[in-house]
Amino acid sequence: MNKLVISRRQACAGFLAAGVAATLAACGGSKPGGAAGSGATAWVLTGGPEQTFRDSFDRWNKAHSDAQFSTEWFANDAYKEKIRTAVGAGNAPTLLYNWAGGTLADYVANDQVVDITSSTADAQSRIIPALLEVGKVDGKVYALPNNNTQPVLFYYSKPAFEEVGVEVPTTWDELMALIPKFKDAGYIPIAEAGSSQWPYLMWIQYLTDRIGGPEAFNKVVAGESGAWSDPAFTEALTKIQEMVKAGGLGDAYGSVDADSGADIALIHTGKAAMLLQGSWVYANFLTDAPDFMADGKLGYATFPAVDGGKGDASNITGNPANYWSVSTSGDETVQKTATDYLNEELYSEAYVKALVDGGTIPAALDAEAVIEASDNAEYLSFGYELVKNAGNFQMSWDQALPSAQAQELLTNLSQIFLLQITPEEFVKNMNATLA
Repeated sequence: MNKLVISRRQACAGFLAAGVAATLAACGGSKPGGAAGSGATAWVLTGGPEQTFRDSFDRWNKAHSDAQFSTEWFANDAYKEKIRTAVGAGNAPTLLYNWAGGTLADYVANDQVVDITSSTADAQSRIIPALLEVGKVDGKVYALPNNNTQPVLFYYSKPAFEEVGVEVPTTWDELMALIPKFKDAGYIPIAEAGSSQWPYLMWIQYLTDRIGGPEAFNKVVAGESGAWSDPAFTEALTKIQEMVKAGGLGDAYGSVDADSGADIALIHTGKAAMLLQGSWVYANFLTDAPDFMADGKLGYATFPAVDGGKGDASNITGNPANYWSVSTSGDETVQKTATDYLNEELYSEAYVKALVDGGTIPAALDAEAVIEASDNAEYLSFGYELVKNAGNFQMSWDQALPSAQAQELLTNLSQIFLLQITPEEFVKNMNATLA
């Protein structure tokens, strides 16, 4: 079997069962469908919690002979290409699978999704509030999370920490103080997949939030002129470059690739001590380093606080979840089928159990008992409590922003990490994208 590699950009990020690797290939539709007007339809991504979705639609169809769902199944990239065309042509499936953020805002602005604030009250009552907020536009609900939540965590090698004789850092100053200690012991202090660029986002997101709270980036999302000039961004960028200059990421981080698992390999092969990554890499650790994991050598913690910062230490970043919206392409009958499905199935008892059994953190309230009974209870409980108690869950900035701005962000942030531009130049360049 080919090695299972999970990318943050895959909707399947975060599952633990290596046996589902074969499902990453695109699958055919279980029934014909997809065109508006042919009854209720759903296009769903393969991989990850795919079986949860399949079982859910099967339960619904068995119980509702007069309100059936037709489903089609796609690999991640194939779906993104097809859904863009379908939505633009007014021919989207009834249940519209999406990532919220800037894409959802565009759907709302173009009247392509339904306001489901009042029609999905039952489903909303079962969802962690911070994740429900992500599906809102102007205070109204247009999308509901449909799978697992994926926070970014601070992973570390317990053997490396034991050898050096240090504790897990709880503040940024403590983290910086560890860099020379790990370097002297022959470790790369922090593994970083700079070749992939997107892992850089985790640093600026957490640091900006810890320093200035979520308000700084909220102004960027709102498109306020000069929003990137908020001092929280400059301070975060300065701290990043101080970390790089201190040798915190080693010398070859710019050539390390995340999608191949090269960053996590630095941890389980004993070359690096720490890693900032999403909860989805836990599955890669289990697949790529079963002995390392069986011996309990991987630790995980929250991102350090910044002394004097205004941000709530409970705030997290990552992928809140993937989302269902109800498309305006279909008539009122199929739209009602969709909202009835969401109220009955979304995070029902069977739905939550399936997600947990698959080794993922459900976006549902009151999932503690199911998690505690699972094989991965310790890890899942840690991640679940982190999400449930989060003061704010910031989705990845490249998903929250329009695509053009997101690409400029990745380009300029890469230049920050490679010490090619200054924080002030970054701010100037990014403010230009708001013009």
